Amino acid sequence: MDTELLLAVRNRILALCGERDITVNKLADISGLPPSSVKNIVYRKSKNPKIATIKKICDGLDITLGEFFSTPEFDALEQEIQ
Repeated sequence: MDTELLLAVRNRILALCGERDITVNKLADISGLPPSSVKNIVYRKSKNPKIATIKKICDGLDITLGEFFSTPEFDALEQEIQ
């Protein structure tokens, strides 16, 4: 996964935690994920987080995938041509 995209996912998770005043561990708990799964994304150890993991995070936060990715940071990412 692109470094900029990984950073955008990380930043979004941290922003959502901040908005809700919850820790990464609490996010993992409400999302039904092991804390290491979320921490690996946040600390950029995961180079390719699965969309299923992001979906579980969204479910835990009661938001849609669209809401997760609907930010200026994601909108600013250049479209990759392959």
